[in-house]
Amino acid sequence: MIVDFSVKGRATKHNGLMLAMAMCARQEVDATTKRSCYENLHLVCRTPTQLFMFISYCEAVSTGHGWSRAHRRAIANWYFHFGQSPEEAKRLAVLVTKYKSRNGWSHRDVLRLAHPKPNPNVNDNGVAAILKYIQRGFDKAKEDLKSNEAILQYLQAIEDVKTQTNPDTLDFAAFAHVIREHHLKREHVSTRLLNSPHIWEALLDHMPMTAMIRSLDKMSTIGMLTSGSDHERTITSRLGDIVALKNAKIHPFTILEALFTYRRGKGDRGRLTWSPNEAIVKALDDAFYLTFSLTEPTNKRYLVAVDVSSSMFRGSVIGCSSITAGTAAAALALVTARTERHCEIVAFSHDIIPIAVGAHMSLSDVEAAMRDIPVGEADCSMPMQYARKSNKQVDVFVVVTDSETASQNISPVEALRLYRRHSGISDAKLVVCAMAGSCFTVADPDDPNMLDMVGFDSIGPEVIRRFVDGEMNAETQASNEPQTATDTEYVIVTADGTEADDRDAANAVEATNGPQASSRCDRDGE
Repeated sequence: MIVDFSVKGRATKHNGLMLAMAMCARQEVDATTKRSCYENLHLVCRTPTQLFMFISYCEAVSTGHGWSRAHRRAIANWYFHFGQSPEEAKRLAVLVTKYKSRNGWSHRDVLRLAHPKPNPNVNDNGVAAILKYIQRGFDKAKEDLKSNEAILQYLQAIEDVKTQTNPDTLDFAAFAHVIREHHLKREHVSTRLLNSPHIWEALLDHMPMTAMIRSLDKMSTIGMLTSGSDHERTITSRLGDIVALKNAKIHPFTILEALFTYRRGKGDRGRLTWSPNEAIVKALDDAFYLTFSLTEPTNKRYLVAVDVSSSMFRGSVIGCSSITAGTAAAALALVTARTERHCEIVAFSHDIIPIAVGAHMSLSDVEAAMRDIPVGEADCSMPMQYARKSNKQVDVFVVVTDSETASQNISPVEALRLYRRHSGISDAKLVVCAMAGSCFTVADPDDPNMLDMVGFDSIGPEVIRRFVDGEMNAETQASNEPQTATDTEYVIVTADGTEADDRDAANAVEATNGPQASSRCDRDGE
């Protein structure tokens, strides 16, 4: 099941799969399960980020000390698996240089403990030389790489852009040429070079959509996105390309988060400030509505209930500090109404009040409608009571609040059970999104058709969709903990196994016993 969930992309995040794999590998289980786990490690851990996460969990759940022979062999084989072809070996070079460390582990740490031993009778297409490069550096590995020219040139290019830091000798145009020639990523480039517009111009040429959206702040900070510039036109054109947005699997919430952060002119973390480019702000706003058509419907009957208490427009969302809980609720209601054929939007405060979300309403229109409703004490059981008393046919209740709620005469769980009995819809689902809550639980952990979500971000809508479609039952039944936006690993893996997005390595679960990585993790730009 673990392999099936991973290979078919059925998991919204990889933490649960990696934990399950680690338990199969390092706890007292039967030999067949342990062997199967290690034999399929390369199928589940397709990127270094996932491998490091697996190792971290192994350290946390292990009942023994040290690495067993089977564990060392499996980790070593993860690297040697890339030796099946020159193309795969080159991909390993890309992966280990882009994702050098995660979860308190680096490749050097891992290889020091795994003791990989290349088979001299097998052509590994340069993998052994790459491992030597990781452990001993480029100069020591250069001789071994001569028989693999493509890998040698690639690693030489990385050395060139990583090690050149003397401001008196920097040739930005030459480095930009190297970046374009070898399709290098942001993580391959030294920090000093990243303050040059020339370098960002080169990176932009092959920058994936998600990386471009998340790099708008930096490109604006260094003065690259001036009004009327070629770069402005490039970015606005890409944001308006529905095919490119579809291929990148961009959700409206990804755009919304970027829009509010970019328009604000300062980031959530760090010291970056910039003057927003109005054309790019408009392009982001347009892209938000454009991506509605890319959202996959579930064809279920929805009742989306949004809390309209005054606190909703005061605090920010956990997982997206540039957006208030009220704005996030309005956006979720708008996206659902535009995507699902059968959807009713209501506000709940002192009473249930329908909100007519029309086809041409904007986000600000929905927010205004919410603000016009008299405030009162929010009760999360009200939507289910309303549906029962009104004889509504509802498959999915989505209740959005900031967390400051109170139940009057009946709990939300009991209200849902009463609705199920009254309507005959025995599997009616309840999703409660606590946008600003931290210690929050409403759902019955033993009911696979109830889900709590703490915080919200661009992954949130996909979590809801998969839960509604029944794809998450195996995941939710495996844990009694609420889904938490800030626990999300932000790893999206494409069909070829490369990472399209690992936004925030700091959110990864830290290993309890693992050695510390020798270098800090950069924020991934792809």
